[in-house]
Amino acid sequence: MRLVVQRSGPARVRVGDEVIAAIERGLVVLVGVGADDTASDALSMADKVAHLRIFPDADGKMNLDVRQAGGEVLSVSQFTLYGDVRKGRRPNYMRAAEPKTAEALYEVFNEALRRFGVPVQTGRFGAMMQVELVNEGPVTILLDSERVF
Repeated sequence: MRLVVQRSGPARVRVGDEVIAAIERGLVVLVGVGADDTASDALSMADKVAHLRIFPDADGKMNLDVRQAGGEVLSVSQFTLYGDVRKGRRPNYMRAAEPKTAEALYEVFNEALRRFGVPVQTGRFGAMMQVELVNEGPVTILLDSERVF
Protein backbone atom coordinates (compact mmCIF):
# COMPACT_ATOMS: atom_id res chain seq x y z
CA MET A 1 0.00 0.00 0.00
CA ARG A 2 1.07 3.53 -0.65
CA LEU A 3 -0.24 6.35 1.50
CA VAL A 4 0.11 10.10 1.41
CA VAL A 5 -0.62 11.32 4.94
CA GLN A 6 -1.26 15.04 5.39
CA ARG A 7 -1.81 16.79 8.71
CA SER A 8 -4.90 18.86 8.06
CA GLY A 9 -7.25 21.49 9.32
CA PRO A 10 -10.69 21.52 7.71
CA ALA A 11 -10.98 19.03 4.84
CA ARG A 12 -13.79 17.64 2.75
CA VAL A 13 -14.61 15.43 -0.20
CA ARG A 14 -17.18 16.30 -2.81
CA VAL A 15 -18.75 14.12 -5.45
CA GLY A 16 -20.41 16.47 -7.86
CA ASP A 17 -22.11 19.16 -5.77
CA GLU A 18 -22.50 16.93 -2.70
CA VAL A 19 -20.12 16.99 0.27
CA ILE A 20 -19.90 13.31 1.18
CA ALA A 21 -17.28 13.49 3.96
CA ALA A 22 -15.65 16.19 6.07
CA ILE A 23 -13.38 16.63 9.08
CA GLU A 24 -12.41 19.69 11.09
CA ARG A 25 -8.89 18.56 12.05
CA GLY A 26 -6.78 15.47 11.66
CA LEU A 27 -5.26 13.57 8.79
CA VAL A 28 -6.16 13.38 5.13
CA VAL A 29 -4.90 10.01 3.92
CA LEU A 30 -4.74 9.20 0.22
CA VAL A 31 -4.74 5.40 -0.05
CA GLY A 32 -3.33 3.43 -2.97
CA VAL A 33 -3.58 -0.36 -3.01
CA GLY A 34 -1.01 -2.39 -4.92
CA ALA A 35 -1.56 -5.64 -6.78
CA ASP A 36 0.53 -7.59 -4.25
CA ASP A 37 -0.99 -6.06 -1.12
CA THR A 38 -2.70 -8.18 1.51
CA ALA A 39 -4.93 -7.63 4.53
CA SER A 40 -1.77 -7.79 6.62
CA ASP A 41 -0.41 -4.76 4.74
CA ALA A 42 -3.67 -2.86 5.33
CA LEU A 43 -3.60 -3.65 9.06
CA SER A 44 0.06 -2.65 9.41
CA MET A 45 -0.49 0.61 7.57
CA ALA A 46 -3.54 1.43 9.71
CA ASP A 47 -1.45 0.81 12.83
CA LYS A 48 1.25 3.13 11.49
CA VAL A 49 -1.23 5.91 10.65
CA ALA A 50 -3.13 5.64 13.94
CA HIS A 51 0.09 5.97 15.94
CA LEU A 52 2.02 8.40 13.73
CA ARG A 53 3.18 11.20 16.02
CA ILE A 54 2.94 14.28 13.80
CA PHE A 55 0.75 16.60 15.91
CA PRO A 56 2.28 19.18 18.23
CA ASP A 57 2.25 18.77 22.00
CA ALA A 58 2.11 21.70 24.47
CA ASP A 59 5.75 22.49 23.67
CA GLY A 60 5.17 22.53 19.92
CA LYS A 61 7.05 19.24 19.36
CA MET A 62 5.52 16.59 17.10
CA ASN A 63 4.74 14.06 19.84
CA LEU A 64 1.01 13.38 19.55
CA ASP A 65 -0.87 10.98 17.30
CA VAL A 66 -4.20 11.79 15.67
CA ARG A 67 -6.24 10.38 18.57
CA GLN A 68 -4.26 12.23 21.22
CA ALA A 69 -4.71 15.44 19.22
CA GLY A 70 -8.49 14.92 19.07
CA GLY A 71 -8.44 14.54 15.30
CA GLU A 72 -10.11 12.39 12.68
CA VAL A 73 -9.02 10.75 9.44
CA LEU A 74 -10.42 11.57 6.03
CA SER A 75 -9.50 8.51 3.96
CA VAL A 76 -9.60 8.77 0.17
CA SER A 77 -8.86 5.91 -2.23
CA GLN A 78 -6.39 6.88 -4.94
CA PHE A 79 -5.10 4.24 -7.37
CA THR A 80 -2.96 6.88 -9.11
CA LEU A 81 -0.41 6.51 -6.30
CA TYR A 82 0.69 3.45 -8.29
CA GLY A 83 1.18 5.43 -11.50
CA ASP A 84 4.59 4.56 -12.94
CA VAL A 85 6.08 7.15 -15.29
CA ARG A 86 9.66 5.86 -15.44
CA LYS A 87 9.13 5.10 -19.12
CA GLY A 88 7.28 7.59 -21.26
CA ARG A 89 4.92 10.29 -20.08
CA ARG A 90 1.64 8.43 -19.67
CA PRO A 91 1.29 6.69 -16.29
CA ASN A 92 1.22 2.91 -16.24
CA TYR A 93 -0.97 1.44 -13.50
CA MET A 94 0.08 -2.20 -13.84
CA ARG A 95 1.12 -2.39 -10.17
CA ALA A 96 -2.22 -1.10 -8.86
CA ALA A 97 -4.69 -3.67 -7.51
CA GLU A 98 -7.80 -4.57 -9.45
CA PRO A 99 -10.78 -2.49 -8.25
CA LYS A 100 -12.57 -5.31 -6.37
CA THR A 101 -9.43 -6.23 -4.43
CA ALA A 102 -8.46 -2.60 -3.87
CA GLU A 103 -11.87 -1.72 -2.47
CA ALA A 104 -11.82 -4.66 -0.06
CA LEU A 105 -8.35 -3.76 1.25
CA TYR A 106 -9.27 -0.07 1.46
CA GLU A 107 -12.18 -1.10 3.71
CA VAL A 108 -9.88 -3.31 5.83
CA PHE A 109 -7.59 -0.29 6.30
CA ASN A 110 -10.46 2.01 7.31
CA GLU A 111 -12.02 -0.50 9.70
CA ALA A 112 -8.64 -1.11 11.34
CA LEU A 113 -8.26 2.63 11.94
CA ARG A 114 -11.69 2.65 13.58
CA ARG A 115 -10.68 -0.29 15.81
CA PHE A 116 -7.70 1.79 16.95
CA GLY A 117 -10.22 4.41 18.09
CA VAL A 118 -9.74 6.84 15.22
CA PRO A 119 -12.91 8.44 13.80
CA VAL A 120 -12.83 7.89 10.02
CA GLN A 121 -14.69 9.60 7.20
CA THR A 122 -14.25 8.26 3.68
CA GLY A 123 -14.47 9.31 0.09
CA ARG A 124 -16.42 7.19 -2.38
CA PHE A 125 -14.37 4.38 -3.88
CA GLY A 126 -14.10 4.66 -7.67
CA ALA A 127 -15.86 8.03 -7.88
CA MET A 128 -14.51 11.24 -9.39
CA MET A 129 -13.92 13.28 -6.25
CA GLN A 130 -12.79 16.77 -5.38
CA VAL A 131 -10.67 16.79 -2.23
CA GLU A 132 -10.20 20.06 -0.37
CA LEU A 133 -7.90 20.45 2.61
CA VAL A 134 -5.85 22.89 4.59
CA ASN A 135 -2.47 21.22 5.06
CA GLU A 136 -1.16 22.26 8.48
CA GLY A 137 2.59 22.78 8.77
CA PRO A 138 2.70 21.73 6.01
CA VAL A 139 3.25 18.18 7.18
CA THR A 140 3.09 15.47 4.50
CA ILE A 141 4.39 11.93 5.06
CA LEU A 142 4.74 9.22 2.41
CA LEU A 143 4.26 5.62 3.54
CA ASP A 144 4.81 2.52 1.43
CA SER A 145 4.22 -0.94 2.88
CA GLU A 146 7.12 -2.27 0.80
CA ARG A 147 9.50 0.19 2.44
CA VAL A 148 8.06 0.78 5.92
CA PHE A 149 7.94 -2.73 7.37
